[in-house]
Amino acid sequence: MDPASRTSRAGTFRPHRVVVLALDGLLPFELGIPHRIFGRPRDGHGRRLYEVVTCSVRPPGPVETDADFAVHVGNGPEALATADTVIVPAFHERGPVYERGELTDELAAALAHIRPGTRLASICTGVYVLAAAGRLDGRPATTHWADAERFQRLFPRIEVDPDVLFVDDGDVLTSAGVAAGIDLCLHLVRRDHGTAVANDVARRTVVPPHRDGGQAQYIRRPVPDPQQASTTGARAWALGRLHEPIQLRDMAARESMSVRTFTRRFREEVGVSPGQWLARQRVERARHLLESTDLSVDRVARDAGFGSAQSMRQHLQAALGVTPTAYRRTFRADGGGHGAPVSAGA
Repeated sequence: MDPASRTSRAGTFRPHRVVVLALDGLLPFELGIPHRIFGRPRDGHGRRLYEVVTCSVRPPGPVETDADFAVHVGNGPEALATADTVIVPAFHERGPVYERGELTDELAAALAHIRPGTRLASICTGVYVLAAAGRLDGRPATTHWADAERFQRLFPRIEVDPDVLFVDDGDVLTSAGVAAGIDLCLHLVRRDHGTAVANDVARRTVVPPHRDGGQAQYIRRPVPDPQQASTTGARAWALGRLHEPIQLRDMAARESMSVRTFTRRFREEVGVSPGQWLARQRVERARHLLESTDLSVDRVARDAGFGSAQSMRQHLQAALGVTPTAYRRTFRADGGGHGAPVSAGA
């Protein structure tokens, strides 16, 4: 069954089952991310699109955290056998998985319950579990930027990218620390059910609706220096004019900066160049229009600022791996995401 499927072979509705693996030393914030994000989405009939279950590697009971309290987990490792998606949140850096890249017998036995084809994801140091299990050999992955060099030394067969928020490699996804886990989970909702559902979750959770996986983890100046001008106004101005041609010099002029200064300041604040950012906003606009309207592909391309359907097709193919027509067929605005999931590699 496809990860985004909501109908069983018997034809009855079944929410996608997300099983979160809680390990000793877990970070409570990261443990709560999947429950918060996947617990929100509903279809047009008000039915939950996901069912979130937490399990441990032992029978039901307490699991230690890195705080001054433990959490009671009501499911043992058998729950992993029921998962459509397994998420491994961050845990405190200790034990053979982190120190030597080796699974304990207990953890290996738990992971053996996971069915072939199950989608796997990690938040921050949870990636050590996937790596130690051999699930990332020869594949791209990421983790917290401060831990990336050590992770690469421990697992030389993995293609570690220390700069991105998350990496989507199809059936295995990895993310950087803390807030990047939110980005990853929202990305999965968007991949499964489209932008409208994901944006609604983000709005209810009061978080940014979309930070692209390729955005930098560590931005030199995420909060502008109050003594220096920001590029915020130019970004807001551009977002209101995506259907028009937008020149870099026009954005710079909005902030009374030279093109060179504006470009440098923009990259410091956003983590990507103005051109990259603008292209991503146009892709998001096109996705929204394809999902929520019956406008022709040519009209969507014009309204999103691509100029031609061919240009939009190239951008969507590069960003999502699908054509505009295929994307529209997958994600219709009828209450959420029928069809196979889009492969949206970061």
